Amino acid sequence: MPLPSRVSELTSFDLLLSVAELGSIGRAAAAHQMSQPAASARLRQLEHHVGVRLLERGARGARLTTVGELVASWAQPAVDRAADLEAGIAALRMDRHTHLRIAASLTVAEYLLTPWLIALRAADPDTVTALRCGNSAEVATQVLAGEAEIGFIEGPKVPGGVQAREVARDELAVVVGPSHAWARRRRVRAADLVATPLVSREPGSGTRQAWEQAVREQLDADLAAPILEVSSTTAIKAAAMGGIGPAVLSVRAVTAELAAGTLVRLAVPGLDLTRRLHAIWPVGHTLQGPARDLLTIALRSAVG
Repeated sequence: MPLPSRVSELTSFDLLLSVAELGSIGRAAAAHQMSQPAASARLRQLEHHVGVRLLERGARGARLTTVGELVASWAQPAVDRAADLEAGIAALRMDRHTHLRIAASLTVAEYLLTPWLIALRAADPDTVTALRCGNSAEVATQVLAGEAEIGFIEGPKVPGGVQAREVARDELAVVVGPSHAWARRRRVRAADLVATPLVSREPGSGTRQAWEQAVREQLDADLAAPILEVSSTTAIKAAAMGGIGPAVLSVRAVTAELAAGTLVRLAVPGLDLTRRLHAIWPVGHTLQGPARDLLTIALRSAVG
């Protein structure tokens, strides 16, 4: 589905935010490396698309109208997310100039790694990073094979052959669609849950490993075979929303859906689903340069 025409071009909104910050179309144009006439034309076009006047123009500069300030407040998160997207895409590039190769499990890559990479770029602006994503087993394989200097996993156990440092804690959430029979109660007995086929990640997934270990160690029970196995968090959420079955995912992955009511989180008395996320690198290796800096950033983030 294409973006609506009024919001499909973020550069104009970014320019509007610069006018708000700098108080002048000319200064905003210079910050964006464009001419003042080009910036003025772009802003007038934005006002035309939005359908309201966004700027008060005067001899001493320009300022946002009351409506313009409201539009700018809505635009700021979208512009910020676009910057995050650029940082993430830049990290996926791999060429002969790569200085740091990273492997990360999906939860870490999707919900934790971006601010770490932004901080790394601020600390080491010349560093080019290459990111490979996969499940925790695949990440460990890449690190052990020398295909990544540092990896991030979410499995309950650290694999052999690597050193590890805990960089974050995470909590798994049991979720169902709002039409599921358990949604109204917002809780489920552990015995009923483990006997019910779930929508699940594939074998090797850190989320699945952590869930299965929690059930084995805390409940001494066997899980029912999954009703559906997929390798995408998005697909799992869609299946749970559609009523195919309950799912177990990182709470970070379902925050928006829980807030919107498209998924319902269930309490499971007697079951602790907290897990630890780790950075890993080969035994006998000492992290150097950008890899060491990235680990330091991740550890500081955990403390903060």
